[in-house]
Amino acid sequence: MSDDPATARRGAPPPGRARGGADLPDVWIRFGPADRRRFWWRAGITMSVLVGWTVGLGLAEDGPGRWWWVGGVGILSLAAAFDMINRVNGRTLLTAAGMEFRTFVSRRRIPWSEVAGIEERSRSTGRTTEHSLRVVRVRGRALTIPGTLTARYWDAELDRKQVAIREYWSRAAAAPTSTETAG
Repeated sequence: MSDDPATARRGAPPPGRARGGADLPDVWIRFGPADRRRFWWRAGITMSVLVGWTVGLGLAEDGPGRWWWVGGVGILSLAAAFDMINRVNGRTLLTAAGMEFRTFVSRRRIPWSEVAGIEERSRSTGRTTEHSLRVVRVRGRALTIPGTLTARYWDAELDRKQVAIREYWSRAAAAPTSTETAG
C-alpha cells in the first residue's frame, strides 16, 4: 500500500496505522437523485392542489370573508412548501467528532458523546407510512436525522444509512480521547 494522497482521501488509513475514530473520512447522508426528483414531483403536485384551492376560494366566496379564506389557505400553502423544500434539502455530515445536520435554514452539530442511540421511526400519514432515522440524545429530545426520510416499506438505502451512522458512532466511542492518550 502506497502513501499517496488519493488513497488517504478515499478513507484508507496510512500504512502501519489502524483505523480509529480520528481517521474516519467525512461522509454525507442525503437523498439520491431519484429520491430528490420524486420529492420535487410530490411537492409540485401538492402545491398545484393548494394553489387551486386558493384560487377556487377566491372566486367562490363573496364579501370581506373571502380574503380571510384566501389568506389562510395561502399561508398554509407557503408553510407546506417551506416544509417540503426543507425536507428535500436536508442532509447530514458524519465526522469523527459527531454529526452535523444541515437543512434549508439551520445547522446543528451533535457530538458523538451526546448520542445515546440511533432508532428508526415509522409514522403513518394517511395511505402511506413514512420511515426515518432519529438520534436519541443523552439529554434532550430525539431529533430526526435529515436525509433519511422514505416511504418505502423495505428500503435498502435507509438501512445503508443506518449502518453508516452506527459505524461512525461505534468507532468514535471506541477511539481514545485526548486525555487518555496524554496520560
